[in-house]
Amino acid sequence: MQALATILVAIVAIEHVYILILEMVLWTTPRGLKAFGMTPAQAEATKVLAANQGLYNGFLAAGLFWALLHPDPAFAWQIKLFFLGAVLVAGLYGGATASRKIFVIQALPAAVALAAVLIAG
Repeated sequence: MQALATILVAIVAIEHVYILILEMVLWTTPRGLKAFGMTPAQAEATKVLAANQGLYNGFLAAGLFWALLHPDPAFAWQIKLFFLGAVLVAGLYGGATASRKIFVIQALPAAVALAAVLIAG
């Protein structure tokens, strides 16, 4: 179960690196427009806000990678709980306020990884 938990945490971390790239680099490109369902004008008007959002997603990814690499298993477990909890809350908030698909894209993977970490505990 520990291996599964580690894989799931890594998937959530990688997902947030991808979100960082979408929001900070690809926001006004066809890929960014499609991912977020925006017009070019909307994307251009919000690109600074999106970059800030992307930076926060990068911090979440960094925290999860830190947890995966930390040499003290007990402290690494605490780091995983904190950052998965932060991703889950962000996903729940985004799903409730911005787009319901965020529940599936962000909150659900975080919840599954968090459950796996707790069970493997």
